[in-house]
Amino acid sequence: MSEHRKISASELKQYKKRSLLSEVWRNYKKNPSAMIALFIVIAIVVIAIVSQFAFDYKADIVQQNVREKFIHPCAEHPFGTDNYGRDVLVRVLYGARYSLSVGVVAVAISCILGVTLGLIAGYYGGFIEDFILRFCEIFTGIPSILMGVALISAFGQSIIVLMMAIGLVYTPMYCRTTRAAVMPVRDEEYIEAARIAGVSDLKIMFSHVMPNALSPIIVQVTMGVASAILTASSLSFLGLGVPIPLPEWGAMLSEGREFMRDHMYLTIFPGLAIMITVLSFNLMGDGLRDALDPKLKE
Repeated sequence: MSEHRKISASELKQYKKRSLLSEVWRNYKKNPSAMIALFIVIAIVVIAIVSQFAFDYKADIVQQNVREKFIHPCAEHPFGTDNYGRDVLVRVLYGARYSLSVGVVAVAISCILGVTLGLIAGYYGGFIEDFILRFCEIFTGIPSILMGVALISAFGQSIIVLMMAIGLVYTPMYCRTTRAAVMPVRDEEYIEAARIAGVSDLKIMFSHVMPNALSPIIVQVTMGVASAILTASSLSFLGLGVPIPLPEWGAMLSEGREFMRDHMYLTIFPGLAIMITVLSFNLMGDGLRDALDPKLKE
């Protein structure tokens, strides 16, 4: 007769974690558009990483060649060349690292600030919750582009300032999402048991409350990257985002708009890059939402 090995609590917890992840992945795979979006996002991330090593910044991105300016898309230059003779395809591929990094870092900033504030507001309630919510409402009442313009005008134009500006703009969104996810959890019996056992509020918030409120935050983060990329492109289009000559997609749109009548490809390809990236992240967010909570799909 075979002996049965006793499963430890840590092994059981790890098994449940694997089971949850496999269930989410199984639900996610049922959404074809979300799977296509996932592959596109992975491709964009790979392009952003590889472009750093595949192209030389000075020779391929910045260096001008006036004799080859305004060459329309052809075999040698599939996306054509711009008014300085620079290859548009190379600049679009290299620009993925700027647009993607701005979106990811900005969302990381807003997520850290917003989730922390939302966790505190949702857990404690009362005066603290009201104070944090009023603070968020002040920021929410100002349009994101206007807030970004104000912050960049105050602190100067650079990639770091752009990331911080967008991160602050989207902080209230993560705060409200986290608060709404925390409120149903804070009154559960196991939370009360932890309080009675003398567990500190900080440990309860991050060890017990936060893991059970992650689903909507994960979805919000995925869609937030798309919104951050779009906002960064809008600010760059206005001349307040990534400084020229860095090939950020919004900045490329801004540079090419004065040549739209005769050389429309200068705006078409950066615009398509923005559209495909933003759409892919949004579809990924929809797929994650349905996978984490299939009832929402009904």
